[in-house]
Amino acid sequence: MFTATESAAVAVIWAFFVTMFIYRDYKWSELPKMLHRTVRTLSIVMILIAFAAAFGYIMTLMQIPSKITTAFLTFSDNRYVILMCVNFMLLALGTLMDMAPLILILTPILLPVVTSFGVDPVHFGMIMLVNLGIGLITPPVGAVLFVGAAIGKVTIENTVKALLPFYAALFMVLMAVTYIPAISLWLPSVVL
Repeated sequence: MFTATESAAVAVIWAFFVTMFIYRDYKWSELPKMLHRTVRTLSIVMILIAFAAAFGYIMTLMQIPSKITTAFLTFSDNRYVILMCVNFMLLALGTLMDMAPLILILTPILLPVVTSFGVDPVHFGMIMLVNLGIGLITPPVGAVLFVGAAIGKVTIENTVKALLPFYAALFMVLMAVTYIPAISLWLPSVVL
């Protein structure tokens, strides 16, 4: 019924309607204060995304992703070692940049490399998304981490400490997705 962006806008309107007219949690006089808090949280995220995009532009100009890929190919010809190197690279870059620029920059570079080692493109897509998803909640850039901390009114340090066991679980899931292709390929094989 809606695209992802449209559904987000509809959700905001619905949440506003429910908050103001059904539950009446806030008074109309508190609306400017709520808008101020919203803009402050949004500005944190937008600044992070702007710096991540600038960093991605600089990386592209310096041809760093292609240099890293060339280094991978000279490092090993073992598929599993290459996948581990790709994981390390994506995790490291995911902590420094936003997901969207990384997908746009790295997919055309890394996809031919991993497919030459026999990795299915769908499987690689899942590896990439899990890696970059972990990056969204990992400092120093972690846009989702900053949003969660700002909404919860908790410091980044306390949030990261609370997330440490979850990082371990996410890393185990990443290893399972990377080295057990059936996890990523089962559903597409059923549908197609």
